[in-house]
Amino acid sequence: MAEQGDSQSQYNLGWLYFYERGVPQDYAQAQQWYEKAAAQGDVQSQSHLGWLYWSVHQDYATALQWYEKAAAQGDTSAATNVGIMYLEGYGVPQDYLTALFWLRRAADNGIAMAQGKLGVMYQEGWGPTQDYVEAHKWYNLAATYGDKPAADLRDALANQMTPAQIAEAQKLAREWKPKTPSVHR
Repeated sequence: MAEQGDSQSQYNLGWLYFYERGVPQDYAQAQQWYEKAAAQGDVQSQSHLGWLYWSVHQDYATALQWYEKAAAQGDTSAATNVGIMYLEGYGVPQDYLTALFWLRRAADNGIAMAQGKLGVMYQEGWGPTQDYVEAHKWYNLAATYGDKPAADLRDALANQMTPAQIAEAQKLAREWKPKTPSVHR
């Protein structure tokens, strides 16, 4: 089916080659199949191409292009990675406002890594105004999804906050709801 142009089959075949499931690991084959599916608009293939270019080829510019295509279609994992690239300056000039946009998009949909990074941005005042209540809220949300570093950062930040600030952050975290279902986690 992949050879006949079925994008889901092409993605699946790329995944098998990338993760060495039933076939020898072959990044070139994975890339070939992901590219065929991505050309048809397959969001998972676009996101996986981003990861392939980031992790295997260390070609951050191409990784960013694929991640942005997937993120524009609602892939929250890709949005997280775009945000991290701008936050850390991977292959792009460091840009806190662009990082904030993409990380917020993913964090609003329950992606723990994005929530933790957003917590750091609010704690440090990178992009948004420094806001310990918001930072604590995002760390708390990330921690509920099992992000241990975010839980540690939240606990350390609490030592710099008043009891009223902590209570407000906890209230905001309890009231928080994901904006929309994500395409990919």
